Amino acid sequence: MTFFEFIVLRHEQILRLLVEHTRILLFALFFAVIIGVPIGILVSSVKRVSSPIMLIINGLQAVPSLALLGFLIPLVGVTEQTAIILIVIYAVLPIVKNTYAGILNIGPQYIEAARGMGMTRLQMLRHVQFPLALPVIMTGVRIASVAGVGLVTIAAFAGGRGLGSLVFSGIATLNTNMILAGAIPAALLALLMDFIVSRIEKAVTA
Repeated sequence: MTFFEFIVLRHEQILRLLVEHTRILLFALFFAVIIGVPIGILVSSVKRVSSPIMLIINGLQAVPSLALLGFLIPLVGVTEQTAIILIVIYAVLPIVKNTYAGILNIGPQYIEAARGMGMTRLQMLRHVQFPLALPVIMTGVRIASVAGVGLVTIAAFAGGRGLGSLVFSGIATLNTNMILAGAIPAALLALLMDFIVSRIEKAVTA
């Protein structure tokens, strides 16, 4: 059977898994942004917690995803929630780091001007620091969204429904068509996410 024939035969399954893949990704990214941006603001504003938190984040980034998945399964079980937790953890990392870097690298002249206008720390964050750091923050979201596509694929090990189930089934049965049927749509989804987030980035920072 050719790859094209396989796609035609399994097109409904592939589309269903693609939708599941996208749903898990968007759900995890939403929580990653909700968690990651406030943590990034915290570590950029409170110096005494920045070093330990960034140390933890850098340490987590060094842990292989399969190893962390193996740690989560006994705690949470082989469920979709395990897959989402894994994706959120890894998606949070670039968002925190970019939020931290974006706020920290704002020119001191802007901060001094805001202080000269009598702004409070909260007003400076809302009206000066966050808007200026937004392009860097969005870059972190963009990195997280592209990497998240691959993580959803890996998370199929933990019960996450998506294109990864096709990839792993193909590996187990030595079925190249099945592997490609999962891998190619995942790669196209990663490119699409990169494009969409880049459009959003331009829209919110214009």
